[in-house]
Amino acid sequence: MTRVLVVPERSRWQLRLAAAVALTVVVAVRVLPPGWRIRVRIALARVARPLPPASAGRVRAVYRAVASCRLGWWRGQLDCKDRAAATVLATALTGRRCRLVHGARALPSGFHSWAETLDGTPVGTEEDNGGDHPWTAIHRT
Repeated sequence: MTRVLVVPERSRWQLRLAAAVALTVVVAVRVLPPGWRIRVRIALARVARPLPPASAGRVRAVYRAVASCRLGWWRGQLDCKDRAAATVLATALTGRRCRLVHGARALPSGFHSWAETLDGTPVGTEEDNGGDHPWTAIHRT
């Protein structure tokens, strides 16, 4: 007889630890020349391709952990590209996969990055009036 084991969600401290490690990597990417930053973020997101997909609840929990994690030694700003890349990387560190999405909109014009589950549920689009003026995805990794 086959037994089905249910693996519990990672505990809160494990999500915070994964978020801190991911943010450290993402902040290290910021010291690269501007042309290389986006390439490295996309390459980091592609590393997680063999992993199984993450649920929307798990990606939201990781996103909240990334948003609440503050690196004491980093005095700079963490923008949407950093939070989205850190969410994708932290989700991969917990053994699951989600997508990094870059998008734009025309009015008011802007650029935004967010994480997305493999079934298309966006996480992090509500920043910068994302609910009032929706974003159009340009690149999914």
